[in-house]
Amino acid sequence: MSSALRVVVVGGGIGGLSAALHLLRAGFDVQVYEQAPRIGEIGAGIQISPNASRLLIRLGLKPAMDRVGVRPLAVHQRRWQDGRTLQRAPVGAEVEQAFGAPYYHFHRGDLADLLGAAVPAERLHVGHRLVDLEQKGGRVLARFENGATSEADLVVGADGIHSRVRHLLFGAEKPRFTGCTAWRGLVPADRVRHLDIEVASHNWLGPDGHVVHYWVASGRFMNVVCVTEHGSWTQESWTTRGEVADALKRYEGWHPTVRGLIAAFPETFVWALHDRLPLPRWSDGPVALLGDACHPMLPFMAQGAAQSIEDGATLAALLKATPGDVPGVLKRYEEIRKPRATRLQEASAANRTRFHLHDGAQQQERDKAMASSGDRSIANIGWLYMHDAAAIA
Repeated sequence: MSSALRVVVVGGGIGGLSAALHLLRAGFDVQVYEQAPRIGEIGAGIQISPNASRLLIRLGLKPAMDRVGVRPLAVHQRRWQDGRTLQRAPVGAEVEQAFGAPYYHFHRGDLADLLGAAVPAERLHVGHRLVDLEQKGGRVLARFENGATSEADLVVGADGIHSRVRHLLFGAEKPRFTGCTAWRGLVPADRVRHLDIEVASHNWLGPDGHVVHYWVASGRFMNVVCVTEHGSWTQESWTTRGEVADALKRYEGWHPTVRGLIAAFPETFVWALHDRLPLPRWSDGPVALLGDACHPMLPFMAQGAAQSIEDGATLAALLKATPGDVPGVLKRYEEIRKPRATRLQEASAANRTRFHLHDGAQQQERDKAMASSGDRSIANIGWLYMHDAAAIA
């Protein structure tokens, strides 16, 4: 190893695993601790745009990504009741040529599995629930519920929106219910083959809600997410079962494709969308936060996972450049990453309003702007997709 710096990553999700791979590639001694009994993610889809896929490709993961991912042709935004196209922006060969990396759709479990498989087995520890962190002499001792301990020069809290590391650093906080509720479902391809759905990311915009769907798992499933305002469900868990009939009732009058997808759900899960107050800082001494632990965002820019991947690449690059100054690196990490993450948090919140407009003057103005300016065009999306999170100079 080029450095004796020891790093403990708390959390074996997409953000934690990709951070571990970037840190290992930079030459550090990395150990990952995950509270679940195995590496894996719940059954939902995830979008990985070129700003994140280029980072994973540099880690040597492209063959695995191509094997389990789906390469969409476009982002297609449509009217809720008649299906009229508002905007159809390319994300296939045109985007790969413009930005040097593909756009992918994954089943979250597939992406977590390929990342976990790339981490050496002896560095991956499941069944370890963090209970405490003790800072002493510039190092950190992590204690786990099973009695295990691990001492490190740096602890990275990549443990998600319910982060235990954040709680230990900054105290308890109450999540804020946004007023949005969502149903999600994975539909086997044979149940919706008659709908003849293009390999694209589809977004149906309507009053007080929208519906997103796209192919995942090498095209074996359609991932469907139905978001509604004024939902009565307030539980944040992603694993609570919902009723298909409730979702169908909510989207009564929507386009037959939308209703056909919902009717094809073998099961559905319901969750309430919450956010968190901005943190005063992302680190304390040699402990730092990453991904949803420090900048959770609504899923309306499809950038939550991508930004966690960017976080890990930036952190690894900074540590490689200055491995002897962990607190200084963490301060610089926040200075670099926070403005971009904040911009995307704000853009995601703004899309909530744009996507859910009632039919009328504002909706007509939005539709006109989408058709004329193309906010998802290659020219307009360059600030997001061209970014190289590992280029810290």
